[in-house]
Order: sequence, then structure tokens, then C-alpha cells
Amino acid sequence: MTDRPTLVYDDDCGFCTWCARVAVRHCDVDALGFSDLDEPLLARLPSDYERGAHLLADGETYSFGASIERTLARAHPALSALFAGLRRVPGYAALRERLYRWGADRRAWWGRIVRSKSVYGPA
Repeated sequence: MTDRPTLVYDDDCGFCTWCARVAVRHCDVDALGFSDLDEPLLARLPSDYERGAHLLADGETYSFGASIERTLARAHPALSALFAGLRRVPGYAALRERLYRWGADRRAWWGRIVRSKSVYGPA
């Protein structure tokens, strides 16, 4: 692994794989599937790491909704200030995580959406 930010994702999930490919294409991150994790990387992840995505960046581990927020900010730098402001709003982090969980619990449905090349094109 390099010093570049790394998005860790469920490579058994078609939607997660699609998202990771989009992230790699649009921002300065590498992507690494769960099946390729080694012990040092596993040590950086929470014990329930298989419940969602993680971003390893700047010496930190951002998990679940925070990982997506930080990845989006890397892809679209104008969002950095917005997210920084939102993180100061009471209840934002809890809402972000609830929204992440809602989306993650519907990965199969999202996967069907992104597979429709006529709507979204390939990853």
C-alpha cells in the first residue's frame, strides 16, 4: 500500500465495487477490497469493518458515512468547506451515519440501478 488515501470496500458487493471504481476515477484515492486486506490494514479498521466502507487517509481511519463524506470532498474540493461546517452542526454525524446505513442496507437495489448501462453507463 502507498501513502495515498485508500478506500477500503466490500469487493463482494457489485454496488460497492462500482462506487470504488468511480472514486478512483474522480479523486486521489486507491481502492482496496476486503479480500485483499492484510493484518496491518485490518488493525487500522474497526472490528465491524465488514459493515461498510472505510477511508484510510492522513493517518486517520474514517468509517462508514465519514468515509464517503471524506471521499466526496476529495472528488469535489468545493464540498470540503460544506462538510466541515456540517460537522459542527449538532446531530449531523448521527444523521450522516443513519443515511449511510440506509443506503448500505439497500446495496442490492443500488447495484441493479448502476448496472443499467442505459441510465448510468459503466463505472
